[in-house]
Amino acid sequence: MTILERLGVESPVVQAGMGGGLSRHGLAAAVSEAGGLGTIAVNGATAIERELAAAKALTAAPIAVNLLLPFARRSWFGAAAGADAVITFWGTPRRRTPGIWMHQCGTVAEARSAHAASADAVIVQGVEAGGHVRGRIPALQLHARIRAVLPADYPTLLAGGIAERGDVQRALEAGASGAVAGTRFLLSDESRAHPLYKQRALEATDTVLTELFGFGWPAPHRVGRNAATERWLGANPRGPRLNRTINRLASPAARFTPAAAQMRLARAQRPGSRLLTPVGPTDDGFANLVDAGPLYMGQTVARIDELMPAAEIVRALTP
Repeated sequence: MTILERLGVESPVVQAGMGGGLSRHGLAAAVSEAGGLGTIAVNGATAIERELAAAKALTAAPIAVNLLLPFARRSWFGAAAGADAVITFWGTPRRRTPGIWMHQCGTVAEARSAHAASADAVIVQGVEAGGHVRGRIPALQLHARIRAVLPADYPTLLAGGIAERGDVQRALEAGASGAVAGTRFLLSDESRAHPLYKQRALEATDTVLTELFGFGWPAPHRVGRNAATERWLGANPRGPRLNRTINRLASPAARFTPAAAQMRLARAQRPGSRLLTPVGPTDDGFANLVDAGPLYMGQTVARIDELMPAAEIVRALTP
């Protein structure tokens, strides 16, 4: 029995937890109701509880919650315990929930650590993924290396490069229990991405892996191009050294900055700003972020040319 079958999930398709409010209850519930595993990704215990309750009002199917370890507090884990699965990312894997727990990894060493910490499964993230990127090599290549060192029956899922049914099929043939898709679900009707963000993604033909939008979280992230990337990314796609230094030095304090202050920074952000936050443009957020913020998207964006309802995406991806 695969990890998804344990959860009662029919399809080997998992919707990635796109943070900052891009994936809320509407998207997660639509994915789960269609037979996949939908994932909520919001900040704060109150928001997690609210979104979980709203999702469960729409579907009785399993729902996951995604937590970013650099920011998650004890109360967040308490709220996420109401989900059917908790997915953690970006930090030392440690069991902090009694239910099914999966950790997203970008290296063999991290996968080993997650297994040793009793994670029920690992999600193997390749460098082609959108958003914050832990992996440094393509997903299938990293997956093969991780499968080679973990027990044969230990569950893995694959993230990065998932846009079509054939991508899911290749993940399954490689031994994964399922495939995690982010950008494909970003371009769904239920995604809370700003309409102009979606339009830019539909028009995009390439992406860039950078550290430009790293104020408060100086970690690599894959984004589409906009006025901010054109302003700051020249020969070095990582971003100017001064920007990256400011991001790194400000990181410890910025993580504990009140949410209201963070939103004021995001509202004031312009393409020429030195302080560029990781806040992406949502449909109820700030339109300035379409050109001044990160347009998270994976390399698969070049293969996606239409918005679709999430349920149709699940069906289209399922082998």
